[in-house]
Amino acid sequence: MATISISIGTSLKQLNKHLKPFVRSNSFFGDSIFLAGGHRDIRPLHRHVMSSRSFSTFCSSVSVSQKVHSASIADPPNEDRVIVLVIGAGGREHALCYALKRSPSCDSVFCAPGNAGISNSGDATCISDLNVFDSSAVILFCQKWGVGLVVVGPEAPLVSGLVNDLVKTGIPTFGPSSDAAALEGSKNFMKKLCDKYEIPTAKYQTFVDPNEAKQYIKEKGAPIVIKADGLAAGKGVIVAMTLEEAFEAVDSMLVKGTFGSAGSCVIVEEFLEGEEASFFALVDGENAIPLESAQDHKRVGDGDTGPNTGGMGAYSPAPILTKELQSLVMESIIFPTVRGMAAEGCKFVGVLYAGLMIERRSGLPKLIEYNVRFGDPECQVLMVRLESDLAQVLLAACKGELSGVSLNWSQGSAMVVVMASKGYPGPYEKGTVIKNLEEAELIAPSVKIFHAGTDLDSDGNFVANGGRVLAVTAKGRDLAEARDSAYQAVEEINWPGGFYRKDIGWRALPQREVSAKG
Repeated sequence: MATISISIGTSLKQLNKHLKPFVRSNSFFGDSIFLAGGHRDIRPLHRHVMSSRSFSTFCSSVSVSQKVHSASIADPPNEDRVIVLVIGAGGREHALCYALKRSPSCDSVFCAPGNAGISNSGDATCISDLNVFDSSAVILFCQKWGVGLVVVGPEAPLVSGLVNDLVKTGIPTFGPSSDAAALEGSKNFMKKLCDKYEIPTAKYQTFVDPNEAKQYIKEKGAPIVIKADGLAAGKGVIVAMTLEEAFEAVDSMLVKGTFGSAGSCVIVEEFLEGEEASFFALVDGENAIPLESAQDHKRVGDGDTGPNTGGMGAYSPAPILTKELQSLVMESIIFPTVRGMAAEGCKFVGVLYAGLMIERRSGLPKLIEYNVRFGDPECQVLMVRLESDLAQVLLAACKGELSGVSLNWSQGSAMVVVMASKGYPGPYEKGTVIKNLEEAELIAPSVKIFHAGTDLDSDGNFVANGGRVLAVTAKGRDLAEARDSAYQAVEEINWPGGFYRKDIGWRALPQREVSAKG
């Protein structure tokens, strides 16, 4: 006979070790499982554990006694199942949690800090009080709960060096080191790398003096692009259509300090005409494999008007990125970047998100910018289409074993429509109530709503807690079907405090008017 005691401090890995064999087999060797409260079926307990917000609370209140005919408990038959921690709190992280949860090799998913929508969806257990900028706290959490893979979503923890500290401790972490994250953290760094390794990009000059920047702008004329060198939450790029707009952008960054230290240096870049596209590749330091293509919509208004945002919608695949163009991007942009970073002594491990312009004149791709993480909202359409085991693929990248890995994608298309708080990307009100989310997800089996900025009020209602709040995503046999399902779901949502673009996918599809609700 043997007795198992689960007490305070029991790790999730240990808990799974004791419970999983019985959950899988439902066989108790002819004897019974006795739980606190008199429950006899262990599976509801296990489901509660896997979805609980606080495992320590659970472990402090439950003890398990078991009668078996063996003196020891055998290890679970599948030891390679992994517990994953996703770092971040937005729609991108929700999509990653969703895909990881569906991965056969994934045991369970944590998200820190997460948000109310992620927690409510059951796609991950949110750890809202874990400070992701405190590496020691993240390491302690991983060790306590047996985390075997950390996936870092947003750019700020990457640039701050979280990956460096986790990797030093031996925790497999998908994401670049702080040095490698400079590809996104400093546009000047990225541009210099392009110069050195002959990666096609827009012509540019870098400035710290506003008068010198303005003189250069006068010489080049408008339209022209002004970029803050550092991270500015997706708002540090100004496409100036007139000289006055360009001068104002320079003053905003270099004189008024609107973006703080991120804007203390600016890049003035030639305006490229053509069609934008997003290209993603997974990188293990030496090898790279492409993800499916996607295209986002940066401008806030229909017809690509108004200021730039973090992204108001996306679709996948992007017809403009033909197989031939994808091969050209890999050969002329991605592979030279991977080799260049290795040569510079900071191997890149993670996802390279290349913002491209397919030039109208030449039809060839040029690099606009690099992000060193999955794009948002492109990640949402990619994750609903991905059919491979994401956990295993990301672990392979961490181990330098991407060579020979291939990815499987669903046929058809996917589209995401972002719903944002009125006023975004400028000032907006928080706390506006959102209703009918469950009804919206029932519009079609292919609809999935990812939460980017939601919270719960005292009455249990979802409320807006950010600029971009919801990412309403749908799949279809083609892009038209995906669009129809996504917009039907959007129209079902009752949120007077929100707005959305009504023309996502307009470059790839005939326009269809969608009436705004509320």
